[in-house]
Amino acid sequence: MRQVHSFAAGQWIAPGPGARAIESAITGEVIAQAGNDALNVQDMRGFAREVGAPALQAMTFHDRARMLKALALHLREHRQILYDLSFNTGATQSDHLIDVDGGIGTMLVFASKGRREMPDGQVYLDGPPEQLGRTGQFMGQHVCTPLQGVAVHINAFNFPVWGMLEKLAPTLLAGMPAIIKPATATSYVTEACVRLMIDSGLLPEGTLQMIAGGTGDLLDHLDCQDVVTFTGSAETGAYLRNTANLRDNAVRFTTEQDSLNASVLGPDATPGSPEFDVFIAETLREMTAKAGQKCTAIRRILAPHSRVDAVIGALTQKLSQITVGDPRDAATQMGALVSNTQKNDVLAKSAHIGAEAEQVFGNPDDFAMADSPGAFVPPMLFHCADPDTAKAVHDIEAFGPVSTIMPYRDLDHAAALLNRGKGSLVASVITRDGDVARALTLASAPFHGRLYFNNRDSMAEATGHGAPLPHMVHGGPGRAGGGEEQGGVRGVLHYMQRTAIQGSPDMLSAITRTWVPGAQEVTKPAHPFTRPFADLAIGDTLHSPARTITLDDIDTFAHFTGDTFYAHMDQHAAAANPFFPGRVAHGYLLLSFAAGLFVQPDPGPVLANTGLDSLRFMKPVQAGDSIKVRLTVKAKTPRNEDYGEVRWHVTLTNQNDEAVAEYELLTMNA
Repeated sequence: MRQVHSFAAGQWIAPGPGARAIESAITGEVIAQAGNDALNVQDMRGFAREVGAPALQAMTFHDRARMLKALALHLREHRQILYDLSFNTGATQSDHLIDVDGGIGTMLVFASKGRREMPDGQVYLDGPPEQLGRTGQFMGQHVCTPLQGVAVHINAFNFPVWGMLEKLAPTLLAGMPAIIKPATATSYVTEACVRLMIDSGLLPEGTLQMIAGGTGDLLDHLDCQDVVTFTGSAETGAYLRNTANLRDNAVRFTTEQDSLNASVLGPDATPGSPEFDVFIAETLREMTAKAGQKCTAIRRILAPHSRVDAVIGALTQKLSQITVGDPRDAATQMGALVSNTQKNDVLAKSAHIGAEAEQVFGNPDDFAMADSPGAFVPPMLFHCADPDTAKAVHDIEAFGPVSTIMPYRDLDHAAALLNRGKGSLVASVITRDGDVARALTLASAPFHGRLYFNNRDSMAEATGHGAPLPHMVHGGPGRAGGGEEQGGVRGVLHYMQRTAIQGSPDMLSAITRTWVPGAQEVTKPAHPFTRPFADLAIGDTLHSPARTITLDDIDTFAHFTGDTFYAHMDQHAAAANPFFPGRVAHGYLLLSFAAGLFVQPDPGPVLANTGLDSLRFMKPVQAGDSIKVRLTVKAKTPRNEDYGEVRWHVTLTNQNDEAVAEYELLTMNA
């Protein structure tokens, strides 16, 4: 009997009063127990706030990102432990890759995005500064800083590793400690993953705790600095959302719940086409992967009326080749549901669907594993000939290998059926017709968190209808819960507070560690390009001498580059243009001359110019005008031990000190 421990306030605590038995999905035998009603959950919250939060928030975003990467690599090295345990959840080896490897991969993506898209600091800038006063001495800036509480993650049974890591990664990257509450049925896998992370020594104390079993009265003690995220059924989600304390104290609450996801066979996808084949392949995978226990699985299959029979024929032929059995057997293609309780729930809900749809494949009383004591069911396919009057197929989610095919008349009808799900995580459309894709996007995007389009052009690289990616938001409106997870840095910001700060440029620069135009400049005798990365300070500035632009400069640049646009070459035509007083210098000529004014040519710490951002040309420059450059260190971002990125704010002004161009230059400096 495996004892699933909680990890609370730095201690592993064995099951106690109120512990629940956990069965093997394969045999139905009790293999573990979890839960302890005596667990002091209030102490866990206090430990997270008083020990974990300060430790995390003393780190920069880059420190946390490096920590995530190290954790992910540690888990990858020890993932066989998680594979071996996961078989008892009913999952096959290919299912483990979705859960275990998918979770590790998600953590690595967040680690990479933290290093590349977030500063090596503790304040995240949300957008550019706003000038609030006439002279630029009163500015505004939106910033994000980590909440001061704890993130409570209440997770579902189907992905005991990925479901934890896809929430934990952005939480830790934001600088917030977490209390994980996995579903009891598969908590032994989550516990093993948490043990690996704790034993690695990579996590500061108090940043990760785990509750095996119920949360007690934890939710009654949270406040506006805490976050609750939930994945599971709509019924449980509604119960949690209506917890009086969460409501009264405006505790952030995100739920990802029931979703009757759909897939549409485009009208252009005919039998024998690559689109038809990929539609069948995607549907088959989504029905059978994890035995259909995926929040993104395809529950409703929409096809043009004339192609329903072809789809049924192709799917039943493929489903008949699926081997259902012991997930430890390498020949098994679909394992068991997570428990016999879940099996009974799926069968009961399938009966409701069967009351208004014909079952065309899969008899739970007559298949290879029908006599097994484990939680096995066959893939079950239904056909609803009249989806307009049907209700169950649009309202009831049988959380297993159960899907219903239904016909649509035209794109408007397809969109209406998609939207009957009242909000879903994902809908897919298999088409090569851009007009079809656009029409369904406009008609159905408000009802879906993600729209997935695939065809012969993208199918070799497409990740699949049911694959939430850490780069993209995962969630959906309406019955899907109305929340969003992942989405790169968007997911990180869920655990941070956006605050509008206002003050002088100097104040904003001091707070954000990013130079704001109008803030104090620092000039030093040594050219900034001669100073290594560590010696450069925010606000370090070079003012260049002036250079006069001549007509010969304009002519030479035009003929050398081939850019003989009339505004640079024809005085009469240029003067007729409302933007120009006559012949003007090329914008890129100004950039080239600017570089000549500020570049220090000798070998030194500047290794490469890697690009420029936010280029604007603000005022035309004519022959006889002069330009000069102000070059200021705006921000610094270490990349590795050898070099870092310097972001320079560059302003070009004319002889009247009027800005003519502005941009941000990026260099890599030793």
